[in-house]
Amino acid sequence: MKAFTLANPTSLEQALELLAAGNQRGSRGRAQILAGGQDLLTEMKEHLAEPEVLVNLKGIAGLDRIELDASGTLTIGALATIAAVEEHPEIRARFPALHEAARSIASPQIRSFGTVGGNLCQRPRCWYYRSEHAKCIKKGGSECFSHKGLNKYNAILGGGPSYIVHPSDLAPALVALDAEVRLRGPEGERKLPIEKFFTLPSEGSVLKENVLGDGEILVSVRVPAPAAGARSTYLKFKERGSFDFALVSVAAVVLVEAGQVARARLVLGGVAPIPWRSPEAEKALVGKALDASAFGAAGEAAMLEADPLEYNAYKVPLAKGLIHRALQALSRAG
Repeated sequence: MKAFTLANPTSLEQALELLAAGNQRGSRGRAQILAGGQDLLTEMKEHLAEPEVLVNLKGIAGLDRIELDASGTLTIGALATIAAVEEHPEIRARFPALHEAARSIASPQIRSFGTVGGNLCQRPRCWYYRSEHAKCIKKGGSECFSHKGLNKYNAILGGGPSYIVHPSDLAPALVALDAEVRLRGPEGERKLPIEKFFTLPSEGSVLKENVLGDGEILVSVRVPAPAAGARSTYLKFKERGSFDFALVSVAAVVLVEAGQVARARLVLGGVAPIPWRSPEAEKALVGKALDASAFGAAGEAAMLEADPLEYNAYKVPLAKGLIHRALQALSRAG
């Protein structure tokens, strides 16, 4: 690991100043944010990231708060640990998909250190990207080696020119719950739907996975109160029974009125470079009874645009089956 300086600001303003000073023109990446460190420190050990300054956010009061206001809106500070989200009684009761997503992440030890912001901003797990010896397109090279290489874990939707999958479990759940992120940077504060936070390699910079600008910090996530009668769940299929990343995951939210689906959100993880929302699957559910026919139609609709690589076609039936299981669970929850 390359030597670095650790800076410990006590306010967001100080953190922003440190980032700006460290990332002067032509020196992008010289200063980076340290939250839980579960991903960044691994990248530094593998020489994938070599910042000269780490701006440690842990000393900034309030960034780890979890609050519900009178309307039932949930606000989660970016430094809140995944364990705190998992164990929060109101999240468990009112936002089951978020609770289940947090519970599915890694091990209890990692959840106690890993943060919400870090989970949303973590880098890809593709083994070509993670190898310091492979200069793939995500690291400034000219080729995504997984496209014609070992691609068992790579994207079947939204791929190209990079075929990574987004590794976050919280992200699909938060997209399904219509969450919003709050960002602070040199130009001030901005808010945007979390669905717009993540970027496809073909839409933004192939070197990035989100819209965070230079010197910008993810401050918090806001989740609106669920509609009365809404049901949500998060299911994850992983290769190992112990802690692991999702091969495929499904976050589903439905509102059933008079025996029919009035509103639906269905978001997949482990299949695309971003949390993959499927409007086609949602349309297949709205106006239908939540039954086996609707489950199958939603699964088929979600996979219409799937374009598997050589070794990951198994994700198509796996996604269909997981969608069926998630919706079946919601049908029983009413």
